[in-house]
Amino acid sequence: MLDPENTASHVLADTAYRTKRNLEVLERRGLSERIQFRRPPRRQLSEPQAKANASRARIRSSIEHIFAAQKHRMALFVGTSGLARAQVKIGMANLAYNFNRLAWLGTRTAPA
Repeated sequence: MLDPENTASHVLADTAYRTKRNLEVLERRGLSERIQFRRPPRRQLSEPQAKANASRARIRSSIEHIFAAQKHRMALFVGTSGLARAQVKIGMANLAYNFNRLAWLGTRTAPA
């Protein structure tokens, strides 16, 4: 889902979203795509495509780590009726994750 109020110009996504239709929508909206490349059947990606996928995966992995933590450790499941309830539930999960992260960072020592 693309939020029309989001002012970022890059769209990061998995290979499943690299379709002709999606690429046309992004171009029409003036957004630059950072969608990972699919490997052709029985062939390898070209060197530039492999490097691009690696850099995109680095960014995505740091974001997906948060969602995985919320889903597994916090048992987050949004099965509410209504957008307002879902937003509150997700907001509370974000707040709990941030407090856990803050507590963990407090136990770390600064590098000398």
